[in-house]
Amino acid sequence: MQALMLAAGMGKRLGKYTKNNTKCMLEVDGKTLIERATEALLDAGIKRFVMVVGYRGENVKKYILEECKNPRMKEMEFIFIDNDVYDKTNNIYSLYMAKEELEKDDTILLESDLIYDPVLIKRLVDSKKPNLVSVAKYEQWMDGTVIKIDENNSIIEFIEKSGFNYNEIDKYYKTVNVYKFSKEFSKKEFNPFLDAYIKAYGENEYYELVLKIIAHLSRSQLEALDVSDIDWYEIDDAQDLDIATCIFSRGKERLKNFQKRYGGYWRFEGLLDYCYLVNPYYPPKKMMDKINYFSTNLITQYPSGMATQCINAGRLFGDVEGSYLCVGNGAAELINTLGRILKGKMYVSKSVFNEYIRCFENCELNIFDMSKNDYNFDVKEIKDNISKNDIICLVNPDNPTGAYIKYDEIMSIIEECNKKDKYIIIDESFVDFAEKDIRYSLITDDILSKYKNLIVIKSISKSYGIPGLRLGVLATSNEEIMKEIKKYASIWNINSYGEYFLQIANLYKKDYITACDKIAEERARFINCLKKIKEIKVYDSEANYVLCNLNDIDSTTVAEKLIDENIFIKDLKTKDAFKGLNYIRLAVRTEEENDRLVEAMNDIIKKM
Repeated sequence: MQALMLAAGMGKRLGKYTKNNTKCMLEVDGKTLIERATEALLDAGIKRFVMVVGYRGENVKKYILEECKNPRMKEMEFIFIDNDVYDKTNNIYSLYMAKEELEKDDTILLESDLIYDPVLIKRLVDSKKPNLVSVAKYEQWMDGTVIKIDENNSIIEFIEKSGFNYNEIDKYYKTVNVYKFSKEFSKKEFNPFLDAYIKAYGENEYYELVLKIIAHLSRSQLEALDVSDIDWYEIDDAQDLDIATCIFSRGKERLKNFQKRYGGYWRFEGLLDYCYLVNPYYPPKKMMDKINYFSTNLITQYPSGMATQCINAGRLFGDVEGSYLCVGNGAAELINTLGRILKGKMYVSKSVFNEYIRCFENCELNIFDMSKNDYNFDVKEIKDNISKNDIICLVNPDNPTGAYIKYDEIMSIIEECNKKDKYIIIDESFVDFAEKDIRYSLITDDILSKYKNLIVIKSISKSYGIPGLRLGVLATSNEEIMKEIKKYASIWNINSYGEYFLQIANLYKKDYITACDKIAEERARFINCLKKIKEIKVYDSEANYVLCNLNDIDSTTVAEKLIDENIFIKDLKTKDAFKGLNYIRLAVRTEEENDRLVEAMNDIIKKM
């Protein structure tokens, strides 16, 4: 068996990355695509590699034959075919130039812009089926040709972009653009159709169109090989390269690549995100169906202005006075704005959400260390510091410790701040996840109207499981502060999806309460499971996350080993409050997912 790669294209969409080289020379995690392809082919027993080159073709040849330091490249026999009209033709012509090579042996046909786990090639080679199209179940990040297959894995239909129907998405498979052709198939079927197609339609087309015709005329010749369980990615532009680097890097580099993204993890199918904090049990399907139904209107229409958004938010909290509220593009926007307004000495936890440290540039920060009380709040110490500061800032439950101040105690702190005319900021983004008998909110008319020194911040994105909508709210009856906050806010800082969510959320209030109860129940079970890992200390929590001390086990190493298993956790070692210490924070997800994490952590720790 041999391999054939089409590597003549210019890769214009990759910009600077292909300015002087073709796509097969792109580097991902320190290794070029051509190196990766060669190693995968050699692992599968293939030692003859035909390449159709064009753009920067001499660079490719020189790199492969002379410059590449990978010793395995010397094990492969390379045959080069030059496509001198690469800028006037498409991949159908490059394949046409190599059609005689297809008839010499069974062939693995490759695209030059692909990266994949080597097992993909081995699975194709080892299959007894002579003619195969590697495919993967269609996912939201995919683009290009899709197919339908029957119960016998025979290909029913190749579907171009123009024929794509989202109503049939569950039936679609994406072609991975790695194929296996027998020499008999190439000689008797593929090449004749290739000749005819070029004569009829020209050289600036795609060879997949030839396969489409063959599949339509003779289903039995082409079969699909489902490789949905194998990592692969097609690199067409700079964003693809960035994503591919995340997927195919390992250990330290892989962890670093994911950490710097700060989101967008929906692009990585199968990734379990234990780092970022959301509600896995909400919103309910019936709510999402309603939002999806009105999606065209929500995308094509302007949202309402700030005044309407505040009325909507007030309804979410039991008809709180709209003038007491400001809706933001996530709680982070509101924290940032508040940080520009307040001045003076601010008492804040060392372990707190970093925005409360970063954004309050006009404040002198008086940072208290919760580690002195084993990462629990010391209410007496907080009260003792009220007179020494202008602002008291508390996240309750605390992030990342999960420590919690109960209602009577928090009200006593607020009352003391009120007596001494001190501002108090309370972030209650995670309060809805507390056990239901101690759960409360400070966003009520009675509390806000009574305590004008009180500022409450809440991330709706986190508690309601909608981080993509970016919704947060700031609540205060202090007219001066609210005036300043709204002065900095854009009139359209919330999009129509966010507005519609606020509008309909009360229709699903029971579902939300049930979801929060589920988290509290699963958190208790999750903590008990984690406590069975004897080497670590697990802290009790009233939030949708759990703090763990790994003691002498290196937290970064554990995080690196977990990300290689597609589990992403929060390593706290770089956070000031835990610098040099082996602490991690784990989100609470579903029972099945949590069991997978506990099992993976247990296995990793036992081997360390």
